[in-house]
Amino acid sequence: MADALKEKASIKSFPKNFWVVILMEFFERGSYYGVMSVLSVYLVLNVDKGGLGFTKESVGVIKSVITPLLYLLPILSGAIADRFGYRKMLMFAFTVMSTGYLLTGLASSYALVFMSLLLMVLGAGSFKPVISGTIARTTNEGNSTLGFGIFYWSINLGAFIFPLILIPILKDISWSYIFFMAAIGTGSLFFLNLFVYKEPERPKSTKTIGEVFVGMFKVLIDWRFILMIVIYSGFWILYFQMFDTVLWYLKDHMDMAPVDKFVNGILGIFISNPKWIFDAEHVTVINAGTIILLQLLVSSIVKNTKALPTMIVGIGLGTIGMGILAISSHAWVFMAGIIIFSIGEMTAHPKFISYVGLIAPEDKKALYLGYSFLYGVIGSGIGGILGAYSYVHFVDKLNNPSALWFMFSLIGVATILGLLLYAKFIAPKGKH
Repeated sequence: MADALKEKASIKSFPKNFWVVILMEFFERGSYYGVMSVLSVYLVLNVDKGGLGFTKESVGVIKSVITPLLYLLPILSGAIADRFGYRKMLMFAFTVMSTGYLLTGLASSYALVFMSLLLMVLGAGSFKPVISGTIARTTNEGNSTLGFGIFYWSINLGAFIFPLILIPILKDISWSYIFFMAAIGTGSLFFLNLFVYKEPERPKSTKTIGEVFVGMFKVLIDWRFILMIVIYSGFWILYFQMFDTVLWYLKDHMDMAPVDKFVNGILGIFISNPKWIFDAEHVTVINAGTIILLQLLVSSIVKNTKALPTMIVGIGLGTIGMGILAISSHAWVFMAGIIIFSIGEMTAHPKFISYVGLIAPEDKKALYLGYSFLYGVIGSGIGGILGAYSYVHFVDKLNNPSALWFMFSLIGVATILGLLLYAKFIAPKGKH
């Protein structure tokens, strides 16, 4: 029996359709994180340096609209895909997404950039549930853990490779080329879907869009669940700073020469006269690289620990990581802060998903897991505007970046206190 299960969980146990969607996920997430690793820098950069010269506050508004939509759209797009077919939804997603990226690279006015990014997010939000749905339908009880592990790695591999290799090359030519790369990276997947992807077998869905909203209402009236989501969202206010305020801080205040010297010293073993420079896109690289290297180790350490205490420890690490940025502006201190934050993220988030599965009613587990994404809606919705306005106040006006990071650390502390109180007084007994 053990041998049979082992065979089920092997790499060879997955059908071709599984690997097709893993390839799709890699290129889509690589394109997305490639763009997001520098988007906030590009939008505020002076026009004479190749940017668009928008204000940080206006960029905060953009991010507080498009990122929450990315977390909201999969509810509707998942229901539509179940009704009308996965391949049709993917056709729509890749067409709209690649068009959005292309238009963003061509646009220069605030309104056109905003609308182009909304198109991109409409495509990305339509894509997400189809890929996870296909993986669920091409795996079984014996290999689903391995299958979703490969899926998670493909996301982080894309987020690691694209910003590390492609973004520095493309932005040296033109910032617009980054968006053109993403348009090609996602647009080419249209043809992979057209000629290779196969519609997976799935139960016939009769759920109407109205019934989707009824399902949402049933989840939203579970106040214990919603309260936990709201509290946990505090950590994601911190997380989304990695794509905005942390990047601005790096460009405005950080001297990364010590890291450059170290990396070029290693590269010098293999190539002559390397000139590698740490830049905004490498913040995403640190985050994704840390997860790729350490996720299996962290998961094995916490696999038998209770969910809420583990989430609290993870959020504590993330808070420390953010707080470290307030202590010093030295390059290696900055690196340590990002790495510790990433370890906190990979400790807390898998346990959060596990906890949602634990507290959800037996007949509504899939529904609750579907709506657990609300942490991203709240975290990014608040984080974009709060981060932008706070950065302008503390950093641009008062020249006190330490106060900015201290403020976000206090949000982390408040999240920890909130979860401690939740665990003591509100959480279902025996499930935390």
